[in-house]
Amino acid sequence: MNGIADLLILFFFLVLPFALWLWALVDIITNEFTGNNKILWLLVVILVPLIGLLAYFIVGRKQKLLKN
Repeated sequence: MNGIADLLILFFFLVLPFALWLWALVDIITNEFTGNNKILWLLVVILVPLIGLLAYFIVGRKQKLLKN
């Protein structure tokens, strides 16, 4: 039973945040933003991973330009 709990802790505190961080980086790189927002979001997500990740998913995704 302890092994399953350890795996869940590992998943929620290491694997899931890394996967979301990687997803945010790919999302930033593959989309267009106005002005220098792309560089700004890349720096924020890379330099302050957890807070930058949360900020990007709350605020940054709304700043993407729509594709025609």
